[in-house]
Amino acid sequence: MWHRVRWRRLGWGGGERGERLTGTVRTTRSRIIHLRNDWKDLMALIEKRLHEHFASLQDDDAAEEAAPPPNIDSIPRDSVPEPLDQPFAKVNTVVDNSPAAAAGLKPGDLVRNFGYVNIENNDGLKKVAECVQGNEGQNILVKVSRSTGVSRPQELRLTLIPRRNWGGRGMLGCHILPL
Repeated sequence: MWHRVRWRRLGWGGGERGERLTGTVRTTRSRIIHLRNDWKDLMALIEKRLHEHFASLQDDDAAEEAAPPPNIDSIPRDSVPEPLDQPFAKVNTVVDNSPAAAAGLKPGDLVRNFGYVNIENNDGLKKVAECVQGNEGQNILVKVSRSTGVSRPQELRLTLIPRRNWGGRGMLGCHILPL
């Protein structure tokens, strides 16, 4: 009778040699190296895109600061802050080439003051209409709060000159909703 003899591969210390495990170790190491390289490439790409994004934000901010509309005064941030009135109205729409557009009003602006009108005396926006009627062709100071997507909204002082013959309905060219 013949018996098959299994020969064990023995290493120097008498234990099994790890030839069978060598392939697994090599493929695992290779996979780790590939994943590490992919991770480094992704991190470099993310870093590059972040730099581009924030550079474009700075360019946009610089362009906005360089050319503000003529009727807009931004409230200085370093000055002593005066208490802000609560908004009582929101600009819903603004028609192009209207007095409101010329003043710099934009949809979404929150109106804090409209001439002498504020949250305490607006009477459901009736006083705003009264203020507009009584100041046709004259400057009206409008304080608005504009969301810029940053943590704090931008506080603006706009000069609005209501007039009838601008080519559209009303004297402002915008639709204001009460809050």
